[in-house]
Amino acid sequence: MHCFVYASQRKPDTYVWLATRDEFGVVPESLSMLLGDLRFVLEVQLDEQRRLPHEDSLLVLDHLRTQGWHLQLPPQETLAVANQLQRSMPDDRDE
Repeated sequence: MHCFVYASQRKPDTYVWLATRDEFGVVPESLSMLLGDLRFVLEVQLDEQRRLPHEDSLLVLDHLRTQGWHLQLPPQETLAVANQLQRSMPDDRDE
């Protein structure tokens, strides 16, 4: 799968992976507001065998296929912090 990676200008070491280049509309609005402007940093061909330094390629691929995006948090972020962030975001689908 061809993927496109963008860096958050507001949150250091935080990246958004997209299945389609510049398709920011798939990212929940609340997350977009939190991350601020996104800067394109990488285009990559991703498959199940490709190893990523800070992410599980299978998880990234699953998120890209099911929701069109994947959030990569800084390595020092804990799962608890990531889960708290996700719970605090309103579900944009209810609007």
